[in-house]
Amino acid sequence: MEKTKEGKKLYEYQINDLNRIEERFENCPSDYNLLYQLPTGGGKTVVFSEITRRYIKSKNKKVLILTHRIELCRQTSSMLSEFNVGNKIIDSKVKELPNPNNYMCYVAMVETLNNRLNEKQIEMNDVGLVIIDEAHFNSFRKLFKFFEKSFLLGVTATPLSSNIKLPLHDTYKELLVGSSISYLIKEGFLAKANNYIYDVGLGSLKIGINGDYTVKSSEILYSTSSMQNKLITAYKENALGKKTLIFNNGINTSYNVYHTFKHAGYDVRHLDNTFSKKQREEILAWFKNKPDAILTSVGLLTTGFDEPTINTIILNRATRSLTLYFQMIGRGSRVLPHKKSFDVIDLGNNIARFGLWSAEIDWQKIFRHPSYFLENMISDIAIERSFRYKMPEELRQKFSKSESVEFNIEEESEKIKNTGSRSFSVIEKAVNQHANICVENSDNFLEALQLFRLLDDDITDRVRRYCYCICKSTKNYRAWVEEEYKKKLKAKIGSKF
Repeated sequence: MEKTKEGKKLYEYQINDLNRIEERFENCPSDYNLLYQLPTGGGKTVVFSEITRRYIKSKNKKVLILTHRIELCRQTSSMLSEFNVGNKIIDSKVKELPNPNNYMCYVAMVETLNNRLNEKQIEMNDVGLVIIDEAHFNSFRKLFKFFEKSFLLGVTATPLSSNIKLPLHDTYKELLVGSSISYLIKEGFLAKANNYIYDVGLGSLKIGINGDYTVKSSEILYSTSSMQNKLITAYKENALGKKTLIFNNGINTSYNVYHTFKHAGYDVRHLDNTFSKKQREEILAWFKNKPDAILTSVGLLTTGFDEPTINTIILNRATRSLTLYFQMIGRGSRVLPHKKSFDVIDLGNNIARFGLWSAEIDWQKIFRHPSYFLENMISDIAIERSFRYKMPEELRQKFSKSESVEFNIEEESEKIKNTGSRSFSVIEKAVNQHANICVENSDNFLEALQLFRLLDDDITDRVRRYCYCICKSTKNYRAWVEEEYKKKLKAKIGSKF
């Protein structure tokens, strides 16, 4: 660890990155475009604040820092002040700069600065360095025409553009990759993630024009009673009594989550972008101070929010955005003296889609070939083919007289294929096995029927895997097979009694 002359602490990995960036300042053209990657929690704001201080001191030129949210503006300005860098925030209240020589550093909102520059209310001809925070967003591009002679330094945790049609390698000449998540965990700078995965069928979700799942289709799925029950079960099994942040895709879903937890007797709050500044501050203060607080939210807390006391992150949504995936999990990764790990509960197959949050990732390849990465992302169908139903322990007790309750659809399908028998005989075998365990654990027909009614999830899983084996996975066909399965099972139970 090293201190700047102003007393702010810097870690060795941050100093190494600072030196590499400074080397680019010295040896690259003054209008060079450089992208810098560092994981969420690695201290990007600290790094570019020190870069700002050093640049002003060595070059005696002004620095402009661009952000896309007012919260990030304020946080950045505060951090710069800790480095003794005087700065001026350009937000909606600032109409002009009467004394432009008073400041060597500006922190500006994208839309506000764009308006002021286009309307010629503000001029910035003397800026040597432009730093773009959260550079994967594309809203910044409209400003680049004003700074064609400046050095551009983009900063992001995920160097993958939010718009596939506007890849980052079209703007930036080079990507400089910082320390990995696994390294930061090993050295004690980030907490270790404990992952808890719950399989979720996402066949009903639709993909919108932005490449991610639509809010409407997500709300239909995640507002169902079965998904709400799965959420509350996952919480009870893994996060009970822990400070928990829940991410949702849609305000209605978040409200449903709020009411579900409230009805179950838990102290919970809901937060979305329609809340006033005062309401938001009150809720976040409550969340900070209550050890077992549950906060259900929509979008707001993925950037510009730092609460180290979070113990559990619940992804109560699916996303196809690698950036959003890292941002959501990153909210729980801050370390404390008594916190070296945190929990991630995945209810959207996100870990299967992107890999573990802490896994090594080739950012250079993603930066250079984003289309290849996106086109080869594992599909929901492929993910769901790997699902295997496991009977809950409470239900398994009701079938305690049976040595096994499992049936391998894939294995039986392969046997049938080799014998030349009709494929549907796999279903008949599965039905017979289910009938046997219902009869083994019952004294009469009515008791067996009661057990039969508890097998819906198991039946759905068997039918799904059977349909994959015979390459007929349409929704209507699966519904028909499931209906036939239940008819045959009820009849088979009757015949056995």
